[in-house]
Amino acid sequence: MRKLSKLLLALTFALSITSSSYAVTVASWGGAYTESQKLGYGDPTAKALGIDINWVDYSGGLSEIKAQKEAGAINWDIMDVFASDTIVGCDEGLFVEFDFDKDFPAAPDGTPASEDFFTSMPSKCAVGNILYSWNYAYNSEAWNKKPKTIKDFFNTKRFPGKRAIYKSALTNIEIALAADGVKMGQGGELIYRKLEADGGVDRAIAKIKSLCTDPKGGCVFWSAGAQPPELLMSGEVVMATGWNGRFFNATIGEGAPIVQVWDGQGLDYEYFALVKGGPDEANAKKALAMMTNTEMLAGSAKYIAYAPWRKSSIAVMEAGEPWYKDGKTNMVPHMPTAPANLKKYFLVNAEFWADNGTEIGEKWEAMKAGL
Repeated sequence: MRKLSKLLLALTFALSITSSSYAVTVASWGGAYTESQKLGYGDPTAKALGIDINWVDYSGGLSEIKAQKEAGAINWDIMDVFASDTIVGCDEGLFVEFDFDKDFPAAPDGTPASEDFFTSMPSKCAVGNILYSWNYAYNSEAWNKKPKTIKDFFNTKRFPGKRAIYKSALTNIEIALAADGVKMGQGGELIYRKLEADGGVDRAIAKIKSLCTDPKGGCVFWSAGAQPPELLMSGEVVMATGWNGRFFNATIGEGAPIVQVWDGQGLDYEYFALVKGGPDEANAKKALAMMTNTEMLAGSAKYIAYAPWRKSSIAVMEAGEPWYKDGKTNMVPHMPTAPANLKKYFLVNAEFWADNGTEIGEKWEAMKAGL
């Protein structure tokens, strides 16, 4: 079976070379996300460089690229990956290491790429692509007064009604501490410091439990990104945490009476990695440099409400408003990294969750079981 798998991979590689000798292949997540990548910067880059860029869907992780490498039949050039995968892939020699200011162009004003990135990279093999937000939204028809802060999400006296929250502890314990009075610090530094101290996680979980058991509140747990807007629109909940892109689609695309609150948002990220020994590594490196420049990353925000990794991309969008593909919607107010939305936020700390996720998960599930 192992020999057969290698043979099939080798055959696939041979066919891909035959059918498209000079194509760069990018593995991403599919759906509206990949469509935004293809239209926003993939197709313009392909046209500018005179090469083909093909997009294929995958389900994440490193197992597929490892199998390709083992079979001697690598057929991907670039991968859209999580932070942890860039670290592992870099350590195992799957990905190319970057010299960021040499391999990626400066911002339009000359600012070096490394200083134009929204935040630092998790490894030398990662270049940022987009940032998305874990924030909360409310049904604007629920009350006359409007929630404005993360504390309001927990204020059932002033804003009675059920809340929808993510099924696991991820981002819930961060916002719980912020609502309980813990200062965030730069990028959430103080929040994570408190969570790593004795009693920090227990304090956060207790805050969530209090919300879920409050007679004026209550919790509905969601697992799929489409659920928070649906729960708000149906009236089953009055507030919901969720992903900013999903809330945007519900309001702009469907006219739902939903308003997002950015105070206390958690910023999460996606990265590109360049596969070492890919079928067209030289052209892939050129394509990656262009796709992640200021103008190209701004292009993706024409099609999806995720923020470009380049800080300078926001100015490009502001100058071109209305930026959205419908030709009438200003997109900068919907960007997680717009200055107005960054007054209080935390960067989701992948290292913290990798080190503590299992233990926290056990406490979290015990809390849920006791509700």
